[in-house]
Amino acid sequence: MVSLLVMLCTLSSRLLGFMRIAVIGALFGASGTADVWNAVFTIPNNFRKLLAEGAFSSAFIPALSMSLVKNPVGEAARKITRNVITFQLLILVPLIMLALFFARPIIGVLLSFPEAEKMELSTLLFRWIFGYLAFISVSAVLVAVLNSHNIFIIPALTPILFSLSVIFSTLLFYRRIGIFSMAIGVLMGGILQILFQLPLFLKQGYDLKLDFGFRNNEFKRILHNWLPLLLSSSIFAITQQIAVLFASGLEDGSTSALSNALVFFQLPFGIFSISIITVLFPRMSRQAAAEDNNGLIESLNYGLRFIFALLIPAAIIYLFMSREIIGLALQRINFTEENTLMASMVLKGYSLGLFSLGAFTFFQRFFYALQDFKTPLKIALLVSIIDILLSLWLKETTLRVVGLAIANSLAFSVGLLIFFITAKKRLGTIKGGLLLNTLKRVGFSMIPLSVFLYFYLKITGVHGLWVQGSSWQNLLLVTIAMGVSLLLVTAMYYLTGVEMIRKKIK
Repeated sequence: MVSLLVMLCTLSSRLLGFMRIAVIGALFGASGTADVWNAVFTIPNNFRKLLAEGAFSSAFIPALSMSLVKNPVGEAARKITRNVITFQLLILVPLIMLALFFARPIIGVLLSFPEAEKMELSTLLFRWIFGYLAFISVSAVLVAVLNSHNIFIIPALTPILFSLSVIFSTLLFYRRIGIFSMAIGVLMGGILQILFQLPLFLKQGYDLKLDFGFRNNEFKRILHNWLPLLLSSSIFAITQQIAVLFASGLEDGSTSALSNALVFFQLPFGIFSISIITVLFPRMSRQAAAEDNNGLIESLNYGLRFIFALLIPAAIIYLFMSREIIGLALQRINFTEENTLMASMVLKGYSLGLFSLGAFTFFQRFFYALQDFKTPLKIALLVSIIDILLSLWLKETTLRVVGLAIANSLAFSVGLLIFFITAKKRLGTIKGGLLLNTLKRVGFSMIPLSVFLYFYLKITGVHGLWVQGSSWQNLLLVTIAMGVSLLLVTAMYYLTGVEMIRKKIK
């Protein structure tokens, strides 16, 4: 039930995220200024994965969970939370100052727009929005604390505030200050995410006081674990930034196509995979702290089977309907049919690796729960090398920006296979028979879905209905397609006995 509620919260957040990019597309198109925005915003977003929601939280939650298991009163947990906030600010404040003073050379390294005016605009935007990193980092600490206390709904709702802030700020101020209206929304959204969680955070007995007493063992353990996590996340952040660098050097609109496709790609990934990880990661951390090996096996197996059941249908839908979905959501005013086609092809490329990325991320958190940070680091390095090498090759083929998405999918598929083999050796078993059984049932269930989508698009595409993009008619057509797809998948899962779904229905 908790997982379902988190999924619903995440769904609401992602839908607002679509509204956000729809506003951007309508007002600024999918090239030129929009390219600049999408490229620049990627930079603090990647730093966020290092210093906030990614690396630091992954080191913080297991240590906090272990502290609460050993000392339920929570005094030690409160102290290490203060240490973490203090340590983050000690890193972030100088980093933000450096970004302000050296924005031009930083942008010169990270982006390669051929037009001088785009590079100049990138520099100005970078100075505006990099401070967002401090707000989202503190917010991530609050999320980690609440999740460690089995509070998931409020943290899952906070991204909604961010999207609302960007949407309203853009609509209110874009006529006066153009693209900088979004920068204001980003900064305000970061602040709102802190304020929304703060009352519940304080209610648990925590506070935002600074504590420079870094010598306690719990914080040292977090710092010790964070360093390999930082390296792992840095590898992926660098890889993603290289993808943006590659895209910015391709045809006009490539950067926006990459960014827009990722927003759609992250809808099922965020709703399903991240929601499952959000609930199971603290549980696996507690099981690891209690040395409950059987419990770990069950949690890992359950999480993987759930990801099978949810992400594979999502990938099938995107492979068939990416053009129609993106057109409906974004194709209006300055966002053209050509923009839709480019973004939809990139989304198809990413969809090939949707399941692989979801399961890969879950395996990462599993090893973090075991306090093993070296194994994910080694696998992350290998995946990133494969991704970059494939990207260098495929972007020079006729695939162009689509090649960057396909390279990412292939690299994560290799990484997933390595994770699977490594986890099986570590645990002795991960009940592969159950996994294979679920995968067979899911695969068989995809046949009616694929047949339906193929003929549905063939019939509805006869008169060029999808060309107009965003319209009430296409909204109805997509709604019908999604509704029938959901019914088909649910019915087939019930008939074939996919246990996670069958139990929910019963």
